[in-house]
Amino acid sequence: MLCGWVDALPEDLDAVIALSDLQGMAPHALQDGAAALLGEVLADELAMMGEAGDLPPASRTGIILAGDLFSNATADERGASGDVRSVWTAFTRNFRWVVGVAGNHDTFGRGLELERFFRQPGRELLDGGVVAPDGLSVGGVSYIIGRPDKLNRREQSAQLERIEMVLLQEPEVLVLHEGPDAPGLRGNPIIREAVEPWSRLLVVCGHCHWDVPFVTLPSGTQVLNVDARAVILRRAGAK
Repeated sequence: MLCGWVDALPEDLDAVIALSDLQGMAPHALQDGAAALLGEVLADELAMMGEAGDLPPASRTGIILAGDLFSNATADERGASGDVRSVWTAFTRNFRWVVGVAGNHDTFGRGLELERFFRQPGRELLDGGVVAPDGLSVGGVSYIIGRPDKLNRREQSAQLERIEMVLLQEPEVLVLHEGPDAPGLRGNPIIREAVEPWSRLLVVCGHCHWDVPFVTLPSGTQVLNVDARAVILRRAGAK
């Protein structure tokens, strides 16, 4: 886990934890050591760290999920796709609220199961919308640019239209699975061109791993890459 500091958070929040691309399995101490998705295990461990005082309490911590939280049972298949409701449920059970996007490998059951799952309080899947839990304005767009006949992909024009629709609502945070590139760092240059004019924006993304998790684009737009990592954002000056 990495720690970062922000100028301000809503009064009822002590921290926000952002993470993505946890495509693995791990023994779950609360399930007699049975293997579980890495995100499930992490949700419970982070909550326990809050109870121990090593992190802010989960009841005062929001979660941002930037997608790709599935692994096959043996964690030996690169890019396996599947149901990630158990990860979202674990974070919702433990933390104040959960918002996020679907990556290109995430599913949420079949048919109407996705709609029913996100009717439950405390969780919001974003795909062209903006929400404001505790007054923190968070927008998001799910999926990646690609052939629309493949899972969780959209044509470039359709994806950019959704991103622009969100940006026009001026969120403080934009959550994407596929994010912008930056000098020497992989990403989508078309998405960089879309977000760069919004200088007061924090973009949270995954999909492509960066050795450096945080950059500021020349325009002032900030990008936090949480691929295969969790980053806790706390109010500057907090102990």
